[in-house]
Amino acid sequence: MTIYLDCNATTPIDPRVLAEVHRCFVEEIGNAGSPHEYGLRAKQIVHTARDQIARIIAAKRNEIIFTSGATEANNLAILGLFDHGVASGKRHIVSTQIEHKAVLEPLSYMKNRGFDVTLVPPASNGRVNADAILDAVRPDTLLVSMMHVNNETGVIQPVADVAEGLASPDLFLHIDAAQGFGKDLDPLRHPRIDLMSISSHKIFGPVGIGALFVRRRRDRDIPLTPLMHGGGQELGLRPGTLPVPLISGFGLAAELSAAEADARRVACQNIREQIIAGLSPLQPIYHGDEAVSLPHVISVSFSGIDADEVIELLTGVAAVSTGSACTSVCATSSHVLSAMGVAQPELDGAVRISWSHRTESSELQTSIPQFVDRLSRMMSPQ
Repeated sequence: MTIYLDCNATTPIDPRVLAEVHRCFVEEIGNAGSPHEYGLRAKQIVHTARDQIARIIAAKRNEIIFTSGATEANNLAILGLFDHGVASGKRHIVSTQIEHKAVLEPLSYMKNRGFDVTLVPPASNGRVNADAILDAVRPDTLLVSMMHVNNETGVIQPVADVAEGLASPDLFLHIDAAQGFGKDLDPLRHPRIDLMSISSHKIFGPVGIGALFVRRRRDRDIPLTPLMHGGGQELGLRPGTLPVPLISGFGLAAELSAAEADARRVACQNIREQIIAGLSPLQPIYHGDEAVSLPHVISVSFSGIDADEVIELLTGVAAVSTGSACTSVCATSSHVLSAMGVAQPELDGAVRISWSHRTESSELQTSIPQFVDRLSRMMSPQ
């Protein structure tokens, strides 16, 4: 049986979460916008989920806006500020070269419509320097948008340092927390963060639901313009009937991720050590600094083997990827590793291996020797 090692693309749903989603589909048939008892029960389920998610980032219930996932949340956070940027004359955005395409492509849209976008490069270890981001801020900067944890390397970015260093209250800070929410807790609680994108299916929740955290301050509201129209749901920022079963599952997945964060991290670290020890005969080349990374993912190249060849060779043994699932559909090298200065041969051969606390050590004991055997036959002489 093929072992699943692509958890950064999507995690398998937690059985406890699946049970809750199923219960809601069967027992809770009401629309959360309806005034009768079924609707009021559904509304309470949504309130509970908002609370569960908000507690993890020290937020308030009414600051959680449900979306279809982190991609939509990223788009709403960035494109939703377009009108305000035009009206205020603030047309500069600071981000980084290692962002997910769900951030880079909205930024490209803004750039094509008159905004100036500065993309800060990372160091060779995969981490962007906080001072470099802060130094890029100008008087006309509207937004700083950066990821919390890189989806390819697992390297944790200096979110709290950037938040601490943003002196001006007139610009907004957006964090793409898709890969770090529920895993690296403290940085996401910084009170300077204005906007945050979250995804359910990265924390063992259902696919198709996510959220945008929109901080509400006494002295100002964040002037987002909705991207869609057709209802007053989610404070008018995201119309449409709320998918109550998915939201309920998302809330429970969030609560479990925070409660079990330490135990999950230890389990993932143990698996990491097992994988690295098992792959050592291949003399792999790892990308990103392990000292500042989450322990459930590695980016790795194998000498003389193209990434697509690696994936093909591992058919029936292990499911790995060439990087972001959203990028893998295109035959292009990783923009993340390229920005880190990885040499072209290693760039062409880089694959992402990602696991979870639920990955079975016994399955790895069987699959890793097969992994090594298949790749060693193809590798060029050292």
